[in-house]
Amino acid sequence: MNTQSTVEQMQELKLFGMSKLYQAVIDQPVHQHPEAHTLMGMLTDAETQYRLAGRTQLFLRLSKLRYNTLPEQVKTSADRGITKEQLLQFCDGSFIDKGQNILITGSTGCGKSYLACALGRQACMLGYRTTYFAMNRFIEALAGARLDGTYIRWLNQIAKTPLLILDDFGLQPLDHNMKLALLQIMEDRYAKGATIVTSQLPVKAWYEYIKEPTLADAIMDRMTAHANRIELKGESLRTKKNS
Repeated sequence: MNTQSTVEQMQELKLFGMSKLYQAVIDQPVHQHPEAHTLMGMLTDAETQYRLAGRTQLFLRLSKLRYNTLPEQVKTSADRGITKEQLLQFCDGSFIDKGQNILITGSTGCGKSYLACALGRQACMLGYRTTYFAMNRFIEALAGARLDGTYIRWLNQIAKTPLLILDDFGLQPLDHNMKLALLQIMEDRYAKGATIVTSQLPVKAWYEYIKEPTLADAIMDRMTAHANRIELKGESLRTKKNS
């Protein structure tokens, strides 16, 4: 059997995980080669892991997360407003499957975005497609979609994304059309997708931020129903880092 031809055929079939492992096996002395059934198991596992890694890297690239961080890098304590046990509850992705939102509030620099991105990265690693928007970019993307005629397609894309992260909610003013779009997004995602929202404003102040009572009630009803709330406390982590 021409082993090099087998490697080339694997590569032609885009079985890159298999070809890499098979090449490593045939480079070893013959007496060290695994039995046929063992080799088949090793090859299929190698291909599975290769594809999972590729999917994770794709999801991470498309997510455009602000921070490249992991849950284990998040500082946890009861005094800070989130314990290690609470954080671990979100790390299995079950809140995404259940369509539960996470609302993270706290003063500037306390780590809201850092925590949201850590959960977003974990979601990508678990195989959930994730989209991150700072609110200023979200508003720009929404306005751009309206101008170039891709608004409906853009809304549908957002609706189908398992995890949406809206960072710094409450800093940018929203006009009436933007509020309607936000309501549509929350309606489309209700119980179907999870949304992480971070804000310097406490949740009770979001009504005043949205201002229009009818829209505020509708948006907040969908955003806060079955939501997990995290209020981060403590001094600015940026100040500590720079000191």
